[in-house]
Amino acid sequence: MRMLVVADLHYSLPQFDWVLDVAPDFDVVVMAGDHLDLGSIVDGRAQSIVVRKYFERLREKTRLLICSGNHDLDTKNESGEKVARWLTGPLNEGLLSDGDTFQLDETVFTICPWWDGALTRQAIGAQIAAAAAARGKYWVWIHHAPPDKSPVSWGGARSYGDAELRGWIEEFKPDMVLSGHVHQSPFVSQGSWVDRIGETWVFNAGHQYGAPPAHIIMDTVAGEALWFSAAGNQFVRLGEPLERPVAPLAGIPDWLKAADRPPVQDRA
Repeated sequence: MRMLVVADLHYSLPQFDWVLDVAPDFDVVVMAGDHLDLGSIVDGRAQSIVVRKYFERLREKTRLLICSGNHDLDTKNESGEKVARWLTGPLNEGLLSDGDTFQLDETVFTICPWWDGALTRQAIGAQIAAAAAARGKYWVWIHHAPPDKSPVSWGGARSYGDAELRGWIEEFKPDMVLSGHVHQSPFVSQGSWVDRIGETWVFNAGHQYGAPPAHIIMDTVAGEALWFSAAGNQFVRLGEPLERPVAPLAGIPDWLKAADRPPVQDRA
């Protein structure tokens, strides 16, 4: 399985266009939250309409998995907690998003919402516990905020990670967690785009301006994850221990150069 991971596009249409252009090359595209931009001059409702259209077009090209981030919250639920309601309901029927668990071959994906209060936090814990019973050979979580006390949540002066997520990782031990939220983590001293908590790989591609966005490409057959950014490119081998400093990517591997992959709809 070949996967593209991005986060924090923040209504950057050139970045959405880039993802749309390369999407057919991947079995799965993960967009790990903050699709909208609270600081934009464009009204949030107008942003959500445009982004939903991108989601529709992406789903025609590949399997799309998304989660909400803090910039995506547009209303309050019955308990007064902020939620991303524009990502749910009939307008997004068939979209794999907050609260969903999805299996592709031997990999189970658990997609978590951004939590703004105790009830949503408890719902995520219950969601993870339920998914643990059928975790498959590989278990991947999509959660916008990265775990606390990790290089992938380091902002340069302190960690901006989620302590609850770190606790869930330590308890349930997923194979991989895909996050975003802390834009600068891969670009500052003591930060990184990749970490391991026990045996769990944790990723945060970071945020940069312009196209392409900072992104991660991984292939489970090749057993590698590659990070591409304006600051340079790095890679890790998923079957080996994480070593620091993370190795630079000297060249594009043969498995990524291959152009003979079947269309997405024909892939198992």
